[in-house]
Amino acid sequence: PEPALEAGAPAGAKAAPAGRVQPQLRNERSDRERLEYDVVIVGGGPAGLSAAIKLKQICKQKGRDLSVCVLDKGAQIGSHILSGNVLETRALDELLPEWKSMDGVPIKVPVASDKFRLLTRSSSVWLPPVKSNKGNYVVSLSEVCRWLGAHAEGLGVDVLPGFGASEVLYDWDGRVRGVATRDAGLSSTGARKDSYAPGVELLAPVTLLAEGCRGSLSESVMRRFQLRSECEPQTYGLGLKEVWEVPADRHTPGAVLHTLGFPLGSSTYGGGFVYHMDAGRVALGLVVGLDYKNPYLDMHMEFQRWKCHPAVRQHIEGGTCVGYGARALNEGGWQAVPKLHFPGGALIGCSAGFLNVPKIKGTHTAMKSGILAAEAAFRCLTGVSPYTIVEEDPLNPGGVSAMTMATGMPGLGDSTVLPASPSWDKETYTPGDMSAYESAFKWSWAADELRASRNVRPGFRAGLLPGVANAALESVVGLLGKTWGKTPWTLSLGKPDHESLDLARHAKPIEYPKPDGVISFDLPKSLYLSGTNHDHDQPCHLRLRDAGLPERVNEPHFAGPESRYCPAGVYEYAKDEASGRTKLVIHAQNCLHCKTCDIKDPRQNIEWVVPEGGGGPNYTAM
Repeated sequence: PEPALEAGAPAGAKAAPAGRVQPQLRNERSDRERLEYDVVIVGGGPAGLSAAIKLKQICKQKGRDLSVCVLDKGAQIGSHILSGNVLETRALDELLPEWKSMDGVPIKVPVASDKFRLLTRSSSVWLPPVKSNKGNYVVSLSEVCRWLGAHAEGLGVDVLPGFGASEVLYDWDGRVRGVATRDAGLSSTGARKDSYAPGVELLAPVTLLAEGCRGSLSESVMRRFQLRSECEPQTYGLGLKEVWEVPADRHTPGAVLHTLGFPLGSSTYGGGFVYHMDAGRVALGLVVGLDYKNPYLDMHMEFQRWKCHPAVRQHIEGGTCVGYGARALNEGGWQAVPKLHFPGGALIGCSAGFLNVPKIKGTHTAMKSGILAAEAAFRCLTGVSPYTIVEEDPLNPGGVSAMTMATGMPGLGDSTVLPASPSWDKETYTPGDMSAYESAFKWSWAADELRASRNVRPGFRAGLLPGVANAALESVVGLLGKTWGKTPWTLSLGKPDHESLDLARHAKPIEYPKPDGVISFDLPKSLYLSGTNHDHDQPCHLRLRDAGLPERVNEPHFAGPESRYCPAGVYEYAKDEASGRTKLVIHAQNCLHCKTCDIKDPRQNIEWVVPEGGGGPNYTAM
């Protein structure tokens, strides 16, 4: 008889067959339910959902059946997704060639105009766009992910929102075996409440981490397996975004504007965007490089000040702000891409960091990485090539040509990129080997893009004008060579972002104008529009490695920067009535899951971990 699953298990989960050798885990707990899949994907963003969809497509084509699960910590798919977003559909065209005719597709507004301006304090100067947006679409990425999630479910993927994966499971050989979700129903002191329920262990031979920028499990895996040992430190930006509903005379569907300059100083990297969506909506935001130096810089107030510039204000005047949010993004590009696979799984999407900085786009490269990871996972689990042989490679008779594989590797066949491997050993539960994914990605068009644009972001380390000049040089050399990235050098990203802050005594305090309540808003108003919420009575997910360090170092030497770099008012310095000393207070219930504190704290004292599933922001149109 077939082994039985416990009541309430998802449809695609498998109970362990009788006689199978169960993996012995270093960190297993007898009180946790155990579910088994062939592939577990952590993160319901564009990379994770693309991987899930591609796996099910290949299964259908090849007559195989692999169980696939997608976990997401948001209350619903898309509720934690925030991006600009002007979507380049290259990867979507590969994944779903018929997407334009599919039901409910939220990709409807082609780019109609594309402008780039350098802002001074009260005026602006036209600049030529660095990259063309012709053929791209203005979208809400949270809406796109909800649509992809529904399509994945229709293919048989178990899509499980509200499940925050908080722990990587390892066997006694140190290989990844899956993940576990966080225990629910713990009080702020860690005591079990009446609602207590232990987490669930989800085991699979292949675990794909698609958590997005600075994912907590991805970071732990990178440290454990030293995946960043041969690349430069990642550099980040923080994107703050609002969505407005504007009058018809202010709305031009498909209009795109990017800005440099004001309000950021010449030594601070960043820029703004204004995108006219459908249904009278305008998305606008400011991205600030987290390698900024002045500890007095306030992220939320910089964003509010930027909106008041005449070149920006004209797009939203007379409208109503209906949404606010923030999210960190990877900006390091090619130099900061880590090793992509580890024993039992791989990093995909922004967990690895595939943003193309001059394009200001990473969705298409994230989706491509998910597609390639799915192909490699299918091969390592079944021993069957996911490709169709239509053209013989002269260097590999009987193999699959590079054109067929669509990896961009000239003259090399299937056995080079995806080496022959036996199917996964279902009796001994051997973790899958995802090394083929690494090879496939490095020969893909996504990697070509990152290599070609590698020098743009580090060029701004020297300041705004040198950065613009360097980008212009890259563009000119690219035109002469018919492609970007032809300069014979590679610029360094420099030191990690948390080391860039100046001491407060060497920095100039910044005075910000009071929000007018019409175009610019105070933080409580903005935070309300994010819909963020957490159960107050749960263990704090923002952990201090040294509880006394903020009072000893951050406040006296850096003027308490966490109270300004956090875009949600999570961190506040207040006087303790009992001792009379200044103390850091953490309002974890305000957290937008942007991860800035985990990145920017000058002593790396703050660790962001996953809270109870379903908490956090509730984005609907971000």
